[in-house]
Amino acid sequence: MPETTATPTPRIILDVNRHLGVFSPYKFGEKLVTIIGSGSTGSKAALGVAELGVPNIELYDTDVVVDHNVPNTRFFPSDVGKKKIEAMREWIRLKTGTEITIHDEFVDGIQTLGEVVFVLTDTMKSRVDIWNGSLKYKPNVKLVIETRMGADQGRIYVVNPINPAHVAGYEETLHYTDEDATPSVCRSEPSVGPTSDILSGLAIWQMMRWQSILDGEEDELENEMIFGLRPLTQIYSRKFTIV
Repeated sequence: MPETTATPTPRIILDVNRHLGVFSPYKFGEKLVTIIGSGSTGSKAALGVAELGVPNIELYDTDVVVDHNVPNTRFFPSDVGKKKIEAMREWIRLKTGTEITIHDEFVDGIQTLGEVVFVLTDTMKSRVDIWNGSLKYKPNVKLVIETRMGADQGRIYVVNPINPAHVAGYEETLHYTDEDATPSVCRSEPSVGPTSDILSGLAIWQMMRWQSILDGEEDELENEMIFGLRPLTQIYSRKFTIV
């Protein structure tokens, strides 16, 4: 009989028993989670994914921590002047014991990204470039989660990059002009920590729900979700379909 290779059981350092009934890192296994961007939403998402017990995480960013990052990110005043990816690697190691992989480079299409990719950058142009160069119709990527944030509102996009309906629906949302490229939307508008807390949490939940779909416990994900906070507005959501 042919030999069979068992899927290795990931080494989970944290005590994850309290959330195993909602999300099991053992079922998630060795899938690689790629997080692009480690700003307000990205730093919180990176730590949040690690806190779930996911063992394989990589983080892309080229920026340095500056003073105004501290109030609305996971960085501390002592991190100012450090590379964001290096500071995040240190904090994730201290909090969870997980050793993430860091990349001080732009995602430009030459990298092989993980099965789950969080696009948490700060310009629309960067989202478009990453989508076209590294995600669209890339069969190794199974789930793309992208967020957009204002001071009191947020959006989450969740797509399978090889599903034609998802591709068409998502690309309808990718609008930018040369003026949008710099300065970035996130850098020129107010950034509020509690808003990014909600946004990063909702983004991580989509990864958790995706695993539930793989486990046969859920049907399918919404592709676009929009929420407002002043006043509190119920999340609007829709699925992308080909008309």
